[in-house]
Amino acid sequence: MSDASGTTNVSDALGQAIPYLRRFSRAMTGSQQSGDAFAAAALEAILADPSVLDGTDTRTGLFRVLYGIWASAGAPVEDGESGARAKAQKRLASLTNNSREALLLHTVEGFSFAEVATIIGVSQSDAEELVSIARQEMADSTAGSVMIIEDEAIIAMDIESIVAEMGHRITGIARTRDEAVALGKSDPPDLILADIQLADNSSGIDAVNDLLTELGQRPVIFITAFPERLLTGDKPEPAFLISKPYSVDQVVSAVSQAMFFSSTETLNA
Repeated sequence: MSDASGTTNVSDALGQAIPYLRRFSRAMTGSQQSGDAFAAAALEAILADPSVLDGTDTRTGLFRVLYGIWASAGAPVEDGESGARAKAQKRLASLTNNSREALLLHTVEGFSFAEVATIIGVSQSDAEELVSIARQEMADSTAGSVMIIEDEAIIAMDIESIVAEMGHRITGIARTRDEAVALGKSDPPDLILADIQLADNSSGIDAVNDLLTELGQRPVIFITAFPERLLTGDKPEPAFLISKPYSVDQVVSAVSQAMFFSSTETLNA
C-alpha cells in the first residue's frame, strides 16, 4: 500500500470517528462546548504528530489521544463553576478514577474491554473492573423522574422498562410535541428522554425546547437513528445522545450520565 493510500485510509477513519469522539467527549464533560473543545484538541494533536496513532487502529488511537488530553487536564468542569455544574464537579470527585470514562467507552461507544484498556492505559482485567464499579457508582449517585418522548410504542415501552429497572420513576410517555408539553407541565421530570421525529411529524427537538422554556434547565437525552447529524459541532447540539438501534447498556449508561450532570445544553443554547 502506498503512503498516499495509507494517509487516505487514516483520514477516512478519522472522519468517520469524529462525530462519536464528540459524543464521548460531551458525555464526559456534560457539555457540548467543553466536550467539543477536548475533541478538537485531540485532532490538533494528531495533525501535529500523526505518530501518536502508531500501535493502534485509528479509532482506538484517536480516543486514546483524547483521553490522554482529558486526563492531563485534571477535571472536566472548570474550577470556579457554580450551581449545577459545581455539584457535578463535586460528584465527579467522589467517583473511582477512570471508572465513568471506561463505562462510556464500553457501553456507549462499543469498545471491547481490551480496547478500553488501551485507551485509558490499564490492564484488560482492570478495565472490566472499572466498568463494573462505574455501573454501581453511577446507579447509586442519582435517582429521579423521567419523561419519555417517543412515538413508537414498542420502543417507548422498552425504554420505560429499562429506566424503571434502574430505579427511576416514569412520569409518562408522549407521542407528539403537544402531548410532551402537556405531560411536562402536569408532572415536571428530572430528565427528558426524547426521539427526534414524532408521530404527527412534529419535532422532538422542538418539544424539548418548549419544555425547557416552561420548566427550566434539566438534563436531556436525544435518541436518533442518525446521530452524526447532531454531532457536527457546527451549532448548539445535545450533550447526551443515544443511537438507534440501541442496547440496554447504552440506555443505562446515558441515563446515568445525564442524571449525574444536573444540567446540559439544549439546542437553543
